Amino acid sequence: MFNKLLFSSKKLLGVALLSLFSLSIVPSAANAADQAPHVAWEKIASGAMVLDVRTPEEFAAGHLANAVNIPFEQVAAEFAKRGIAKDTPVVLYCRSGRRSGIATDALVAAGYTKTYNGGGYQTLAETQPKTE
Repeated sequence: MFNKLLFSSKKLLGVALLSLFSLSIVPSAANAADQAPHVAWEKIASGAMVLDVRTPEEFAAGHLANAVNIPFEQVAAEFAKRGIAKDTPVVLYCRSGRRSGIATDALVAAGYTKTYNGGGYQTLAETQPKTE
């Protein structure tokens, strides 16, 4: 009886750990999938808000045209403070895509439905479509 109970406990623990592991990697995988520059530029061309989530110093050193700078830690609170509609299309970027991924997750958790992690500034700048 004890062995059977011990086996069941280990099995439940294994399932719980597997579930936690799965939950911890899903947001990262979703953010990694978002980082396609051509998709980001399509969304920007369609009128999406461009959000730079780097520091003000990084923003001052160079940023995408029409970008708004809100550091990643402040995004959800600042969107609420500014009354930005939850269905506003937003393309977020940072230096590498990590902070914009964190900010994207924060906005999604706050109920924003049209967020896109554009990835890194340099990649977006280098792939910006030419205007004629």
